[in-house]
Amino acid sequence: MASKKRIAKELSECTSNPPAGMTVSLANDSDIYRWHVTLAGPAGTPYAGGTFGIVVTLPAEYPFKPPVVSFATRIYHPNVTNDDLGNICLACLKPENWKPASKLLGVLEAVRALLVEPQPDDPLENRIAEEYRRDRTEFDKNARAYVARYAKGPVKFQGKDSAAGTSAPSATAV
Repeated sequence: MASKKRIAKELSECTSNPPAGMTVSLANDSDIYRWHVTLAGPAGTPYAGGTFGIVVTLPAEYPFKPPVVSFATRIYHPNVTNDDLGNICLACLKPENWKPASKLLGVLEAVRALLVEPQPDDPLENRIAEEYRRDRTEFDKNARAYVARYAKGPVKFQGKDSAAGTSAPSATAV
């Protein structure tokens, strides 16, 4: 079973000193294993001006198994599935790379860094990765269009928050 004391300590660290452009809260005050993160699109990226919802789900075996992190807001990105699941391909979340000493603050910083610098050589969306490599102008235009369509206004976590009465889709780091 996950160490509630460790999770509470990490939650406190993430809420009192979150990474730049992020706010962290519990999805439901009685569930320390599911966090809602709001991320402002980083300046100087095609995601600037957007607000993205991210769901962090901690397994019962945390910290010995990595958290499951997914976008609740649709995003045009080579390392995030272009669907309602929002699965993220992030090296530090892969089971073979995860270390129990890893901190959730570092995971959140890595997610933000992925928006600043996508990793097209380790994509979940090959077509988007290819576009990123070959036609940055078109990639930026498409990413900005997704921001305008999906990431303006208040963040919605529907479909990602079982506490809201909807079932959460399973998402895994790939």
